[in-house]
Amino acid sequence: MRPRIFTWHIHGSYLYYLSKGNYDIYIPVKEEKSEGYYGRGETFPFGDNVHEVPVEKINDLDFDCILFQSKKNYLHDQHEILSEEKRQLPKIYLEHDPPWQHPTDARHVVDDPEVLIVHVTHFNSLMWDNNNSPFKVIEHGVTEPQAKYTGELEKGIVVINNLPTRGRLLGLDIFLEVRKHIPLDLVGMGTEDLGLGEVLHPQLPDFISKYRFFFNPIRYTSHGLAVCEALMLGIPVIGMATTEMPMVISNDINGYVHTDIQKLVQKMKELLQSRQMATELGAGGRKTALERFNIQRFANDWEETIKHVIATFRPMLFSN
Repeated sequence: MRPRIFTWHIHGSYLYYLSKGNYDIYIPVKEEKSEGYYGRGETFPFGDNVHEVPVEKINDLDFDCILFQSKKNYLHDQHEILSEEKRQLPKIYLEHDPPWQHPTDARHVVDDPEVLIVHVTHFNSLMWDNNNSPFKVIEHGVTEPQAKYTGELEKGIVVINNLPTRGRLLGLDIFLEVRKHIPLDLVGMGTEDLGLGEVLHPQLPDFISKYRFFFNPIRYTSHGLAVCEALMLGIPVIGMATTEMPMVISNDINGYVHTDIQKLVQKMKELLQSRQMATELGAGGRKTALERFNIQRFANDWEETIKHVIATFRPMLFSN
């Protein structure tokens, strides 16, 4: 029998890619569809290995592992919806982000040698104080889109949800400054005031494939799935040389990153002037994505990790 994982629906696109592994995923649902309890939703084409479970029936089912994806999951949700017996199961905490409170001195919420912390980048793993918890890195994996890069639109595209309210951290000021010099479109939830609004995930590759380049103005966050998806599409990626980006992008080979905004603007102008240059740079990015962010590698890493945790981290069974 393949492993049965209980988790919450926190990041839809990540959950979709996670579901490509050989295991079953169970997610709780509530009538009010609150954070973590949305169910499968209608945005992502989940396979039949993603199962919705009403919260009142969770403890009637058997699971092999609990996967936390937020502080709320770990500190509150598990105690509210899981029985004491279920809380004795092997546990993984998937950390999606770098530390927010302090870049180097923030201690992770998990401090338990029986809980494995999985970071999505080596930068995140480096910056977090992981306390006494074991930890490892599983880098992103994304599927290959059917869309192909064409780049006929002489514009850049930015893909960030709620950028107007997320400020400097996500590079709002950088976006606004660059847009004074370069034609840029913005898509994402909550971007109607500054951009085009939301484009649903399944339609996103085809939508952005026509733009000349993809711009990621984010200063400090995890290595975004949107960047990996852009690389896989073959659209050239321009971004800030911060967090994990310099470990992924080699300038003028598979993209371009810098901390000098003027140099980024200059590179964008060059790409707008030369579709051929953009195509070649995007091809380099796609090669990187196929080698580093392919979905089979990602699925294999998760399958091995889950099996290891179930076999190695299982504590004593609950008893009265």
